[in-house]
Amino acid sequence: MTTTFQTNGNDVTIIFDGRLDTATSADTNAKICRELEKIGTIHSLTCDADRLEYISSSGLRILLSLAKRYKDIRVTNVHSHVYMVLETTGFTKIMSVERAMRSLSVKGCRLIGIGGVGKVYRLDGDTIIKVFREGATMEEVRREITLSKEAFVLGMPTAISFDIVRVMPSPEVCSECYGLVYELLKSKTLSTYVKQHPSELDACAKKYADLFGQLHQIEVPEGGNVPSAIKRERQQIEHISRYFPKENIDMLLGIIDSIPPGNRLLHLDLQTKNAMMQEDEATLDGQGGSQLMLIDMGEIGYGHPLLDLGHAYSAMVSLVGDYEKIIGMPRELGQRLWNKAIDYYFEGLPEETVKERKAQIEVVSCVRNFTWLSLSDSFPESVINECKAVFDERVTKRYDYIMDVCKTFSNWTCNSGVRG
Repeated sequence: MTTTFQTNGNDVTIIFDGRLDTATSADTNAKICRELEKIGTIHSLTCDADRLEYISSSGLRILLSLAKRYKDIRVTNVHSHVYMVLETTGFTKIMSVERAMRSLSVKGCRLIGIGGVGKVYRLDGDTIIKVFREGATMEEVRREITLSKEAFVLGMPTAISFDIVRVMPSPEVCSECYGLVYELLKSKTLSTYVKQHPSELDACAKKYADLFGQLHQIEVPEGGNVPSAIKRERQQIEHISRYFPKENIDMLLGIIDSIPPGNRLLHLDLQTKNAMMQEDEATLDGQGGSQLMLIDMGEIGYGHPLLDLGHAYSAMVSLVGDYEKIIGMPRELGQRLWNKAIDYYFEGLPEETVKERKAQIEVVSCVRNFTWLSLSDSFPESVINECKAVFDERVTKRYDYIMDVCKTFSNWTCNSGVRG
């Protein structure tokens, strides 16, 4: 057994290589104590088990001793046979234990979705994989898993990712990056379904509207992992200040600051490529029909439904960029779907109220038209310039009208139901 130590400021990693058993544990423990004493102050300790072949009870006692000394400790890259030992003995409950990532390739896999933070490929009949953009951190990947699980528990119809993987370079992926594998049995995106079955547009729109309604009925309890959507929106606006002058940034902040508070569950990127439908359902007509499942959970938050619908409008109606490539269907078809869906969402409300709500959604969409640039720092200059070019037409020249609409936001309360 050999141990190697790596330091990054006050963060320390111990790399285990070999068998941590009765014969090696005493010497290994002595070396660890000596080296950590030399390092001094330690904020976080990581035990890298990628090369750990075996661990015995004496090896477990070393980990237990470290866990008592260091509050922020985690064991990473744990292979299945070692993980089983840690799980059986209860170590997975007292410290963070992360399985070793397997490596996958998406070479030859069908691309089924493109978003701001990555692409989604079909791996096989049962699974899909979300490949994160180059430069995405493990923290971002873990955040999506955490939010996905939180949303599932709250009642959001979402597929749970069960595996973080390394995605190897291929013609589809330029360099090694992270991926999340999801189980979705023979599913296809709502975009693909609508494109293939245009005669079912109305039924699809109803399902799409019901999905929004289902989410917006969910109240997010205080103290959970779901973040504030408004707080994140403000952070995204600040992030794009590198592209826009201060007066433009202040205009966007003025819109966001007008949105009433709320505690409803929001997806914040619910365009039709992020809604998946099972292919084994022949049609959407009738009493049964397939349930739409959500993917791409990296942006969920809590707040007022107006923000969620504004984000969706920005994608489905006023998208800046290659609509068919990003949304997966012609713009005219996508806009028709949205118009029918939003009518279903507000079904039963007075005509004047619906008219006011639609104006409010369109105004909020003006923010998302530009804040999506914060999702990556590697968008082409041409995309950034296109967003800059439309800002004057969509916001600056209409700002008096936009502010007048913002004054009506308070008319939309969530107390008696999100649509009421």
